[in-house]
Amino acid sequence: MTETLDKTVGFAVCGSFCTHAQAMEALEQVRARFTRVVPIVSEVVAATDTRFGNAHDLMREMERICDHRVISTVKAAEPIGPQKLLDLLIIAPCTGNTLGKLAGGVTDTSVTMAAKAHLRNGRPLVIAPSTNDGLAASAVSIGALLPRKYIYFVPFGQDDPEKKPTSLVADFSLVADAAQAALEGRQLQPMLLRGER
Repeated sequence: MTETLDKTVGFAVCGSFCTHAQAMEALEQVRARFTRVVPIVSEVVAATDTRFGNAHDLMREMERICDHRVISTVKAAEPIGPQKLLDLLIIAPCTGNTLGKLAGGVTDTSVTMAAKAHLRNGRPLVIAPSTNDGLAASAVSIGALLPRKYIYFVPFGQDDPEKKPTSLVADFSLVADAAQAALEGRQLQPMLLRGER
């Protein structure tokens, strides 16, 4: 059994709704691995009910797992930086939209504000991509983020090469391991996955 690490970790969820069930499993694993976990959701996640679930139910589940109120606004996310609230921030899932904003320095959502505020402290950010255009338009964003200091990726690969040849998704079962590796200053390897996950 892995020892619980005395760290405070942010866990941010973006609107790749089809992966939210996997994200909640990852959140449970992260909560078991680290002492404190702060849940964060984008405004889209906070306001959108889909066939994959109800927004209110998702946020209540996150609060149950973390025993912490969900951060869901830019204003609430901004103190993460000056107050040095987090040792590490995870974005899982991270959509193509958020990847593009992170790559371009755009800070107009609770999640991108959390990332900007956190990175100013020189602390690790772990990204679990989930985007249908990962090998198309979002490939540029991934490429821009890969060499940046303090940014790490949850290993990812093509989830359906036949029907969605440009789609990429992280292996959510590796989120906690990727987070621990990032705290040690290393990228979990292999970063690019092959075959079924």
